[in-house]
Amino acid sequence: MKGIILAGGSGTRLYPLTLVSSKQLLPIYDKPMVYYPLCTLMLANIKDILVISTPEDTPRFRNLLGDGHQFGIKLSYAVQEKPEGLAQAFIIGEDFIGDDSCAMILGDNIFYGNGLGYMLKNAAKRADDGKASVFGFYVEDPRPFGVVDFDITGKVLSLEEKPTNPKSNYAVTGLYFYPPGVSKLAKKVKPSVRGELEITSLNTMYLEQDLLCCSVMGRGFSWFDTGTIDSLMQAASFIQMIQNLQGIIVSAPEEVAYRYQMISKEQLVAAAQAYGNSTYGKRLLDVASGRFIK
Repeated sequence: MKGIILAGGSGTRLYPLTLVSSKQLLPIYDKPMVYYPLCTLMLANIKDILVISTPEDTPRFRNLLGDGHQFGIKLSYAVQEKPEGLAQAFIIGEDFIGDDSCAMILGDNIFYGNGLGYMLKNAAKRADDGKASVFGFYVEDPRPFGVVDFDITGKVLSLEEKPTNPKSNYAVTGLYFYPPGVSKLAKKVKPSVRGELEITSLNTMYLEQDLLCCSVMGRGFSWFDTGTIDSLMQAASFIQMIQNLQGIIVSAPEEVAYRYQMISKEQLVAAAQAYGNSTYGKRLLDVASGRFIK
């Protein structure tokens, strides 16, 4: 399975913070935002990942992340000249995806919860078996989001993009798993009234074929769509609280790579030392010492 991080857009809702920097390079407490979606894909055991961003920001992501060898993965990059909808990612990444299944995560989405890796691996298996997956999260006001409605058995009944009268309170998060052939299907998506290739339209195609599943992130899970100042601060405060209360580190690619045996203990220690006297580096050394329970 391949993975895509879509980290484009201008981030105008975060001006002036994003006047000279990509939104996905802003800090969420002690690490760049892009580390969080990267770790989410790694938790699904995805090791070949494409980062899509703007012409200006793509070199910055490359400077930060490199080719991914330090995380035991392979990273490549592609440019989105103009943001024309989330489904465009699969057209840009067509050659990268090839005949494989593919997961795509938005670069400003943060997920946390016990059992997240298990849920992601199940979605990856469904994709390999020919079914797409979205993830539903309960919100008080779902109108700004794509909304998924499902019955008591979990069968998806409908999808709506930013509905005035939502049929449920479950927002579709910015994480999607698709079977082989997603790029060909994405090319059939017609631009919406906003002139964009909507991801909801792509998901509806799978729904119409009875090939769409919804995994509900219930109690114990947290999801942040960090596109606004308030959500940015909420996410940072949440990560700060979790890390400092439990003495752990959340969404550090080096830790995930070590836990999943993508890098050795020696590589983890070397990575930690490269961060100098930072808290981030010290926490990685704690992981290497065996202080944290897996």
